Amino acid sequence: MKIELIVFDLDGTLVSSHDTIYKATLEALRRVDVDHSIDESGFYKQIGLHFEDIFRNFGFGVPDFEHFISIYKSIYFDYINSSTLYEGVEQLIDTVKAKGIKIALLTTKAQDQADLILKHFCLHDKFDYVMGRRPGLAHKPSPEPLLKICSDLNIDVCGAMIIGDSELDVECGKNAGTKSCAVTYGYRTKEDLMKSQPDFLVDNILEVGYILNGNHSAF
Repeated sequence: MKIELIVFDLDGTLVSSHDTIYKATLEALRRVDVDHSIDESGFYKQIGLHFEDIFRNFGFGVPDFEHFISIYKSIYFDYINSSTLYEGVEQLIDTVKAKGIKIALLTTKAQDQADLILKHFCLHDKFDYVMGRRPGLAHKPSPEPLLKICSDLNIDVCGAMIIGDSELDVECGKNAGTKSCAVTYGYRTKEDLMKSQPDFLVDNILEVGYILNGNHSAF
């Protein structure tokens, strides 16, 4: 198996960001006068879903969603120090780049926010492509954004692998025809990830190096 492109998810895969997301969400909801309790552990299990889906799952909606998002984005970096890179992320990225493999990011975060977060962690310049949520483009688990990344980088889907911590990432890969690798340290349980049947399942991001060397058995 020759991998020419690795497409990373952001939250729960590269960055441990749950505390930042939770605090910014609560504050943004407060500012738009939405008074609804959100169970913290339950919220963490839904990170990766679109906010509208998360709120719907908690039984409420936000009247002016775009206003909520604008506030959320404006205050997100007030809580950024609660986020950290997972151990091994920088080492793996350097390993991947040294092998001549292209790397991209695919996240449901807005494009400008995704760019800023990568710059905050001094990773932006290491990525060949950053795909955040863009108007008119479907988000995971739709294959559309992943296919666009492959097309723009001139990589055949058979030579790409998406890495993420949720069923959305695995389903996106399956829908696009790429390989998929699920990480168990993020915001889904190992059991839930196994149900989505990724091609590979790893407990540590550095294990991806073994996959690239052909020394990691498929799921």
